[in-house]
Amino acid sequence: MPKQSAIPTFADAFAYSLDAWQRSILFLDVLRQRGEQYEEHTAQTAPHVLNYEAELVVDGRKLDKPVNYALVRIIPPTGIVVDPLKRPFVVVDPRAGHGPGIGGFKADSEIGVTMKAGHPCYFIGFLPEPVPGQTIEDIACAEAIFLETVIARHPDSDGKPCVIGNCQAGWAVMILAALRPELFGPIIIAGTPLSYWAGVRGQYPMRYSGGLLGGSWLTALTSDLGAGIFDGAWLVQNFENQNPANTLWTKQYSHYSNIDTEAGRYLGFERWWGGHVTLNAEEMQFIVDELFVGNKLAAGEIRTSDGTAIDLRNIHSPIVVFCSKGDNITPPPQALDWILDLYDSVDEIRAHGQTIVYAVHDKIGHLGIFVSAGVARKEHDEFASNIDLIDVLPPGLYEAVLEPAREVVEGRDLVAGEWVMRCEARTLDDIRALGGNDIEDERRFATAAKLSEVNLALYRTYLQPAVKAAVTPPIAEVMRRMHPLRLQYEIFGPSNPLMAWIEAAAEHARENRKPTAAENPFLALQESMSRQIVDGLETWRRTVEHLSEETFRAVYGAPVLQAALGIDGNAERPRRPARSHLHQALLETRIAALRAEIAEGGLREALARALLFVGKARGGADERGFEAIRRLRRAHPTASQLTLPEFKALLRKQYFILLIDEEAALSAIPKLLPEDVEERRSGFNALREVLQASGAVTGDAAERLERIERLFSLESEAVPFVARKTARERRTS
Repeated sequence: MPKQSAIPTFADAFAYSLDAWQRSILFLDVLRQRGEQYEEHTAQTAPHVLNYEAELVVDGRKLDKPVNYALVRIIPPTGIVVDPLKRPFVVVDPRAGHGPGIGGFKADSEIGVTMKAGHPCYFIGFLPEPVPGQTIEDIACAEAIFLETVIARHPDSDGKPCVIGNCQAGWAVMILAALRPELFGPIIIAGTPLSYWAGVRGQYPMRYSGGLLGGSWLTALTSDLGAGIFDGAWLVQNFENQNPANTLWTKQYSHYSNIDTEAGRYLGFERWWGGHVTLNAEEMQFIVDELFVGNKLAAGEIRTSDGTAIDLRNIHSPIVVFCSKGDNITPPPQALDWILDLYDSVDEIRAHGQTIVYAVHDKIGHLGIFVSAGVARKEHDEFASNIDLIDVLPPGLYEAVLEPAREVVEGRDLVAGEWVMRCEARTLDDIRALGGNDIEDERRFATAAKLSEVNLALYRTYLQPAVKAAVTPPIAEVMRRMHPLRLQYEIFGPSNPLMAWIEAAAEHARENRKPTAAENPFLALQESMSRQIVDGLETWRRTVEHLSEETFRAVYGAPVLQAALGIDGNAERPRRPARSHLHQALLETRIAALRAEIAEGGLREALARALLFVGKARGGADERGFEAIRRLRRAHPTASQLTLPEFKALLRKQYFILLIDEEAALSAIPKLLPEDVEERRSGFNALREVLQASGAVTGDAAERLERIERLFSLESEAVPFVARKTARERRTS
């Protein structure tokens, strides 16, 4: 802490006054630059904030069902070499009111870490204005064409594209993956809401907004006031309202108080934050009715125009869910509770062949999930580097746990980055432990959804015709330009004659800049006043959030209102996705087929079965073990003949065989082994090398490995002495 003077002097006051004046002029000049930047950005046909050069591959406006989306290939910067045989990555940007490019906003970004890991990278972005008549379903069809194009451009890649969906792009990716699962490799959804009612009491109040506004009728009114266009600036306004201290003070004050160093960062972020886009009325109404108020996605209640139900259980690809406890827009329950909506147990997840991996950050905010360089270098870097490991994980539920590589002792040479990723097996209770609704909360939200339908019908019957007749496109355009978020850019922009003197004054201030000393007592007073303002706004936020929550609970928890809207107060849960007898029949047929194949195969099948059997005792997988498998494949020509998809299919088949009848599967291993002892020994040594990559095999895993050793008839050369001793001591204790 800098030493402060006991009594402020005139010199302190003069130095601070000069510094404050100069900072004020420089602050206004940055706002002027922000206004110029805003006007230049909005004047572009395809504005974006990508930090990379891109090549247009498919223009969505030229498709049979035109949309304002496009697929581009990211051109690797100098010094970055991508491997055309590695699976491509496709980053899909969220259309949530802001412009495109957030996934490649910085060098350390999702796009950046993807190419650093050697993967070809593509980007799906959008134009500011929608094509008239386009719908969410049209966009899904376009994105399917984009993925087909990427697959066709990489016929020899080691797997289908890995698709990253940020925020609202995540649910769009999940919808498409449920409809066209064959197009996808692993799916990474970051900060994506999928269970829209979920949350924890006293936290995450944004989920109450729809009910407190009376439902989606206000969305329809806003679209009608826009002459059929919904202004995305209102979505950005909703984000800002969640944190008034940052919106009204901290963001601007941080820039003002650090004016000599923060201008570039501030302008860079504002270029994206102020790039407001629009949506068709049909698009926004679908999003609000079907998702945010209706919460129909996880319940399987959304249908396409041809009647196809969207069931997330149809997704075959591994799903990686990245969320944060510090995210007040998409908290962990909203990102993860769709799993609880769909499944009653992990066995059900396995029965549908799904692999779900989740990672929960402790404190990063919603935007930090996409734009934080620290997050990109850690979580996104590990996901990109270990996507093949995630792709071959057996079906089930896992948590991705990251450990600093510097703390790793065993297998350090198998770790390429700064972190080591482990995928540890989890149960649904681990998801429940993050918090969520009880049955009374579910009934309240179901009541709000029903009331929304009633209010929307009333609006469309009695008010909508008059609003549509009164609002013409020119009037709608004037209202869009008058939006407060747009005005804040234009007021300080070049079109305001009162700002004409600022540029010259700012240049003079830079030439004569005299920042005050850090120990100036007036600077300490400034910081103290700032903290008081922040504390006051935080108190206001907490008060409003508490009142909002209690109002929602009181209104929609009223038994009279629930009964009037047809909500069953005795139901154990308001709804859940339908169970399919066909799926059960197919599952039983598949089980019978796998039973018949227990004794079929050779050394590869035996090693895969043994690896899964021993690994099961460890409760997960480690990237060091997978890197050991990679090296073994490169070292042994016969192993490298197996492609990654074939290796994944092999592991899955052997995993299900173990699940069906573990004892029969193990007893059949000797029948799968070659007669050549040296070949068996070589295979077992390779198995042991993979298992020891992440540390010595001990405990139950060591006992399982001893059993495999006996099945291979190689008891004399198998488990290391320390591990063997541990296992034997356990049996005698």
